[in-house]
Amino acid sequence: MGVDEVYFRSGNMTGTYSSEAPRFRAELYEKRNKKEIRCMLCGNYCIIPPRKYGICKSRINYNGELYTLTYGNLSAIESRPIEIKPFFHYWPGSTALTISTWGCNFHCPWCQNFFLSQRKPPEKYKVIQPLEVVKAALKNKDKGICVSFQEPILLFEYSLDILRLLRNVELYFCYVSNGFMSSKALRFLIENGLDGLKVDVKGDEEVYERYCGGYAERVWDNIKMAKEMGIHVEVVNLIVTGVNDREESISYVIERIKKIDSEIPLHFTRYFPAYKFDAPPTPIKIIEEAWKRAREEGIKYVYTGNIEGHRGLHTYCPQCGCLLIEREQTGLLRTYLEGNECPECGERILIRGKITLPL
Repeated sequence: MGVDEVYFRSGNMTGTYSSEAPRFRAELYEKRNKKEIRCMLCGNYCIIPPRKYGICKSRINYNGELYTLTYGNLSAIESRPIEIKPFFHYWPGSTALTISTWGCNFHCPWCQNFFLSQRKPPEKYKVIQPLEVVKAALKNKDKGICVSFQEPILLFEYSLDILRLLRNVELYFCYVSNGFMSSKALRFLIENGLDGLKVDVKGDEEVYERYCGGYAERVWDNIKMAKEMGIHVEVVNLIVTGVNDREESISYVIERIKKIDSEIPLHFTRYFPAYKFDAPPTPIKIIEEAWKRAREEGIKYVYTGNIEGHRGLHTYCPQCGCLLIEREQTGLLRTYLEGNECPECGERILIRGKITLPL
């Protein structure tokens, strides 16, 4: 079957969304009674009355059925280096066609992309078909497709239709997520071809409860399940001044990673003021101390983020300390690997996919 022959879910693929008649039926929900619906897409499990939205503002109860307002409703589509996500051990040096929509199931007050994540999807839009996304990636000579910028699980149904196309095309497919999707949604995505997941861990339970919504255990459960199902996982911890910059909070993240798999790449990223949060940027010293501590405690691949030119951007052999991959903030510079092994000691290095060397 060619990519042009793949069947897509019903809907007006070229029309516009009307608040009176949503077009695209959602998946993963249950009817509680004649009026209310429970959405099963993420850990919020919203109970949605008639004509109302869930927390994400992207799924609506209409005439007793759940509809998505994001199908083909893209806020961005552009080719970007995979290292920007950041993925450092997943198809290094490649570019991914990156897409996004609107909305989020969290409400982090420091969100850099608040103009997308905290906005309700527009009511009228031209649907961009999944096939257009795949063709654009191939035309750009991208190695894959990434859903990012805001919470990608809100493009769940759209992702599944893209994944159906990718059964016939050699492109990877990954998410940059807060990790708060339901286990059923994550399992379904992985079974259909999702093979890369970068999770933004906010901190301990207090951080989720006080600032973001959701809860930490759901996120850690999903990280564990993704690893057990064999896909590539990397974790980012944005260290926010006065929120999760205490030693206890940083140690909490390190210990949780170690309990799942010490080979999971861990990125400590520097915060800058944004949206509703005006605390000063994270002191570089705190990021450096977190980087050093994680390495000392046995995390094999630890990185720093949002610090230009820092040595924490590079990959070092976890066995002998040899420099293996050099990067800048926006991409790969050079690699010294022999195959996927350290040239000094022969240690096998975690790499998913092929390395694309810069021209």
